Amino acid sequence: MTRRQRVLEQAAAPVAERIRRIESTPLPRNIAALLDAAARDVPDAQAWVFIGTGESITYRALRDEVNRLANGMRAAGVRAQSHVAVMLPNIPAMPTTWLALARIGAVIVPVNVRYTGHELHYTLQDSDADFLVIHADYLGILKKMPEHVPGIAGRIVVVGGGPGEYARWQDLLAKSDAEFSPDIEPAPDDLMNIQYTSGTTGLPKGCLLTHRYWLTCAKAYSACDFRTYKRILAGNPFFYMTPQWQLLMAFFQRGTLYVAPRLSTTHYVEWIREHKIDFCLFREAYYREPPAPLDADNEIVRVNIYGCRKEVHADMERRFDFVVRSAFGMTEIGIGTFVPLEAVEMTGSGSCGICAPFRECRIADPHGNTVADGQQGELLVRGAGILKGYYKRPQATAAAFHGDWFRTGDVAYRDARGFFYIVGRLKEMIKRAGENVAANEVEAVIGEIPGIAEVAVVAVPDELRGEEVKAYVTLADGVGRAELTPERIVALCSAKLAVFKIPRYIEYRDAPLPRTPSGKIRKQTLMTEKADLRDGSWDRLKGCRN
Repeated sequence: MTRRQRVLEQAAAPVAERIRRIESTPLPRNIAALLDAAARDVPDAQAWVFIGTGESITYRALRDEVNRLANGMRAAGVRAQSHVAVMLPNIPAMPTTWLALARIGAVIVPVNVRYTGHELHYTLQDSDADFLVIHADYLGILKKMPEHVPGIAGRIVVVGGGPGEYARWQDLLAKSDAEFSPDIEPAPDDLMNIQYTSGTTGLPKGCLLTHRYWLTCAKAYSACDFRTYKRILAGNPFFYMTPQWQLLMAFFQRGTLYVAPRLSTTHYVEWIREHKIDFCLFREAYYREPPAPLDADNEIVRVNIYGCRKEVHADMERRFDFVVRSAFGMTEIGIGTFVPLEAVEMTGSGSCGICAPFRECRIADPHGNTVADGQQGELLVRGAGILKGYYKRPQATAAAFHGDWFRTGDVAYRDARGFFYIVGRLKEMIKRAGENVAANEVEAVIGEIPGIAEVAVVAVPDELRGEEVKAYVTLADGVGRAELTPERIVALCSAKLAVFKIPRYIEYRDAPLPRTPSGKIRKQTLMTEKADLRDGSWDRLKGCRN
């Protein structure tokens, strides 16, 4: 009997009963209360381990450190509902800062560390940031902002050294007391994050996420199988949503979060084995790495996959000898659906599962009316703890909902058993190596380049990264390709776009781009003109035309 079979043989309550019990058990009143409960129950257990450096901390020590930092930040002027932008890599200071802000009742604005000065400026200004916590390595990006953001003047805290003109994160921690009493105890529906996510119209929007959002998401993932997950691997950067809920999932389990220093396809399976991980997320890119003799040498109970091709699902389980189950989630809703551990018949089906705890899902037509099982429509989700809306964007918020049902933008259908299947998406979103890239954001930057007459950005399938970014461009009259070269376009993009958003492929068009009667570019026409969208395009990585 394989280890995967032994995992599946362990008895668990029926899934409907599990969901009922999860939803009926009260949540902690806020994120800090969850940490306090774990520190009381398992004070000497490790809360996290950072892979690479080996830095670890017990629950008791973490609670004390969070309290000290909360005191230090409050002394620096951070108050309940202050907006604090945080631009840190995967180091302990990142989750410690998030938890300290949760303790105060302040709001974190996580910032992608690969942002340019232009993108950092946009995020600080759009979020109305009152403070910035930034690593010394990124001060060069701060200095490349097109202009200063007055709101953070004199309120910059640096981690890891830096000029004496800035406050030091370590000083805030070292000079403070380990007991903390908040001025205002955060309530479950108080704002915790302004989490920026690429939207379908222009620049990223800030999702308003509460303490309840994080607690429901983490509890659902922690308890949906009624299994024990004591060693959880976070492979993504902490400025994304995933490691944040995985940290709280570890708190619910009184377990340990193992934090990878970076995304890595070559080391991920090795980390799973070396650290005896029992829960993690898994990408198809890891499966595409060459098979190795120790692939099946692991302690996994469950891995979650998102958007993995159904054709490789069964072989992935065979090769690694672990249980692979699909799920669906997004920044706006956290968790949406999951496939129960025991649903072996769904392997290779392509289903993303049934409604997760705290969630209702349905398929609707463009007017929000529910369609029959088997019919395609837009996947809608509602439930406790989904986003409150988009920061300062009432129109975008209104457009994102049918009543209290969030519109995911994904085309899906439901079968008669209640399992959902994603078949496409309404949004013009490119998903590159786990990063969401809004086509319109890239188009807006390229469209500003003098000499560009038209631009359309689309996704190109890619075996390693899932999708790559391609730009179709037409040039203005009198502008030649020798004058506005692909290298020139890329260089101009790099000043305003993170590297993962910069087009890999560029194709020049002599004729105007195809358009609908209403004047919108027909991207579907462009994408169906040739079997391989790379043909005839300049490739940024190769530096030449394919």
